[in-house]
Amino acid sequence: MAHEPVILTTVADLQRFLSVLRVGQSHEAIGAPSDRADFFNEVGFVPTMGGLHWGHLSLIQRARYENRTVVVSIFVNPLQFAPEEDFQQYPRALQTDQALCQQVGVDAIFAPPPSQLFSSNSVTQVVPPLEMMRQLCAQSRPQHFQGVATIVAKLLNIVQPQRIYLGQKDAQQLAVVRRLVADLNFPVEVVPCPVVREASGLAYSTRNQYLTSVQKQQAAALYHGLQQAKKIFYSGIRISSVLIQAVQRQLDIAPAVKPEYIELVHPTTLAPLEKVEEVGLLAIAASIGSTRLIDNILLHNRLPILAVDGPAGAGKSTVTRKAAQALGLLYLDTGAMYRAVTWLVLQSGLSSQDGAAIAELVNQCQIQLVAAPNPSVPPQVWINGQDVTQAIRSLEVTAQVSAIAAQPAVRRGLVKQQQSYGAQGGVAVEGRDIGTHVFPDAELKIFLTASVQERARRRQQELQQSVAEVSLQQLEQDIDARDQKDSTRLIAPLRKAADAIEICTDNLTIPEVTARIVALYREQFP
Repeated sequence: MAHEPVILTTVADLQRFLSVLRVGQSHEAIGAPSDRADFFNEVGFVPTMGGLHWGHLSLIQRARYENRTVVVSIFVNPLQFAPEEDFQQYPRALQTDQALCQQVGVDAIFAPPPSQLFSSNSVTQVVPPLEMMRQLCAQSRPQHFQGVATIVAKLLNIVQPQRIYLGQKDAQQLAVVRRLVADLNFPVEVVPCPVVREASGLAYSTRNQYLTSVQKQQAAALYHGLQQAKKIFYSGIRISSVLIQAVQRQLDIAPAVKPEYIELVHPTTLAPLEKVEEVGLLAIAASIGSTRLIDNILLHNRLPILAVDGPAGAGKSTVTRKAAQALGLLYLDTGAMYRAVTWLVLQSGLSSQDGAAIAELVNQCQIQLVAAPNPSVPPQVWINGQDVTQAIRSLEVTAQVSAIAAQPAVRRGLVKQQQSYGAQGGVAVEGRDIGTHVFPDAELKIFLTASVQERARRRQQELQQSVAEVSLQQLEQDIDARDQKDSTRLIAPLRKAADAIEICTDNLTIPEVTARIVALYREQFP
């Protein structure tokens, strides 16, 4: 069981805690090389107002994977509430939040009283650029983002993290904090994390607690409206007015949902867009009863990305490669990328346990996947200008790739390179968390699955040539245990994205599954 997080309520106690931790880690780093050496002195910070849910936990899980120390703040900030808003009613459940933080490996919870952060009723405040305050939520909540910017600036000064983790659901807040960090030269990386949704598509929010079960069903209209606009967008229509009308038509079906705004803006500058040239943020705010909800999607004017997730043994790799070939997409062979890094580590003479040196190597390397003239042939793999397509299949690389791939800095660096490939679209990629983490804005997400019994049968057929026989019952138990491990792991858990299309491959051949995916792609992107 994960250790219990320390609860700190004063600035002095938090800074003392971090100071002691950093000194201890510095001494530890002097010792023998460690596969987590890149974590020394790195702090990941997740600011919250409590009332934690799966959206918050996804931020914490990401921070846990990428940092040695994780700090979560729980503070209901009075500066970002107007007098008529729900400051007094906002959910406060520190004991429940503490238990959730313990489950996901938080090191410290900073839960100060207001007097610790604001010594008087009149405080110095940070005012975001006015051009970012003329649209979206700032229209009805004019002081809100000034309060957000002020508290984030204070918390960054107190915690001094290497990374701060924010959710894409609060897109205007994310844009304001990015601008704050850039303009005031805070030495911190802002890490945006994808929207996490309930099964209905409703984005997780602390205020969802206010909704009845019927209202929750009605609230899913926000997501359905955005998805309808997404379909129209990928049919070739990029005009703001048409996309907004598509969302509105969906909301008209749910009269209990009262829209406040539906707007298309640039996700970084928040400038209104009449047409999406490269990328646009389609955002909505609406009320159901007295509860105000927000949601958004990013629309990329690019070739679509095909993201395929699913449990081990569902046939993801073969099907994704064949679908990419049929659709003229680049198959983003993530396994080959990890092999290329492993080859580079071996060529550099580094120990597979020297995490700090490997982290630096990954951050500086450039991997290229070059499509072969014959689409049935896997892409060529180049690293730092050298063709390593054949070299990465050596026994030496195979023996070391698991140890290298397990290092957080390696995954972090390669995910960034994978996302760089995806920026222009036109790729097909498979894995465990492609649609939920690596490419949360992929245009077509497939969740490929099969029963435990079917996957065990397939695995048994693969092992028929082996000297040792394995019973079908044993294989089923092994696969079930693997599924449980993959779906409950803290980092990159196997989870179906809310907007993924599930395909069960039981009793289907590889060509049949491939044909279904190709048909879905061509139907959505004619």
